[in-house]
Amino acid sequence: MDSNQDIFHISRRQFVTSAAAVLATGGFAREAEAITASFGEPSAQAKPDSVTDRGPFRVIIDTDPGVDDSFALLLAMRSPELKIEAITPVAGNVPLDLTLPNALRLVEIAGRTDIPVAAGARAPLMRRLVTASYAHGENGLGGAVFPEPTTKPVSTPASELIRQIVRKYPGEVTLIPIGPLTNIATALNSDPELASMVRAVVMMGGSLSGGNITPAAEFNVYVDPEAARIVFQSGIPITMVGLDVTRKVTLTDEHVRLLEATQNPAGQAAAKIGRNAINHNREHGYLVGPNMHDSLAVAGFLDPSILKLQDYYVDVETTGELTAGETLGYSPIAGDLRRRPGMEKDATNMPIRGSAPTLASIKTSPVLRDKFVPNTRVAVEVDPSKFFNLLIGRLSGNK
Repeated sequence: MDSNQDIFHISRRQFVTSAAAVLATGGFAREAEAITASFGEPSAQAKPDSVTDRGPFRVIIDTDPGVDDSFALLLAMRSPELKIEAITPVAGNVPLDLTLPNALRLVEIAGRTDIPVAAGARAPLMRRLVTASYAHGENGLGGAVFPEPTTKPVSTPASELIRQIVRKYPGEVTLIPIGPLTNIATALNSDPELASMVRAVVMMGGSLSGGNITPAAEFNVYVDPEAARIVFQSGIPITMVGLDVTRKVTLTDEHVRLLEATQNPAGQAAAKIGRNAINHNREHGYLVGPNMHDSLAVAGFLDPSILKLQDYYVDVETTGELTAGETLGYSPIAGDLRRRPGMEKDATNMPIRGSAPTLASIKTSPVLRDKFVPNTRVAVEVDPSKFFNLLIGRLSGNK
């Protein structure tokens, strides 16, 4: 796929006919027709897709601020291409008692208190919360201190607000989760028809090249792998911006100096958070600054030419003691099906299997897919210079 195509805004009809994703948690479809039926027809209100259709796009940003989440939120709120319908904090990098006020602080800093902020899940669907305060500092902002927010969250819970907004604008809303997927999965579980009304999911999470909290798992998926599996199996067109590319965009002293020279509050706040995060990393023995994981997902949505995407079938390991949260990707193009000589033409017809049965089981190895059918577009390459030009330019007020 040409990276200059508007691949983030592929229409639901295109996705269904070319990629026929997977069904929700009730199991995998055996026939593409059943998968197509699960999507339904595109909404009449949905915007047409083209490389010149640059918004405004209705989005909901689901987040766990978080150093890089903060940069992502400030970028989004300074981008006229986005109509941010809601920000829905979730527990992740730090507990909800911190991610919620951090989100409220950021909307105040950006002068965007018109955006509703709704409190989300305090814990994963089935697991105890694991946080990343070791990376983000005890307050989630690298130790940067800001005044207590005066803005209050809306009374509607995050998952319910997501459901209401998607139903209000069927076919128009893109979900941008940049934290654990608990809120999104909860919304999907509460409303079986909701997945067919979501325009797309553009997520920061996952990895096809090893993890950052275990050798196998990326943090956002590791925290709530069951929620991630629900989302990947939902049938919604997904773009996965994972560690394969986000490890290549690292905040530097020079970036922070450029932000420190700005006069607008968003740039100043980003500089303060970034400077504290870099210092935090150095105090803990890291030679480089934080990676801008989450803001890359937002930037890639704003400018699809920043990323190159490739079709994969992606699923999430939920039972492995050493591999829970691992995102597994299969792609004939990438050779992930380990094709033998002479099988090239049949690669897409090879079944995707589950684990071998135990001695106590009479079942055979389950076939998860009869043949390769992609459900996700995975970011595999990034243009770091173009990304930072957009990020620093928007936050500094120069773009």
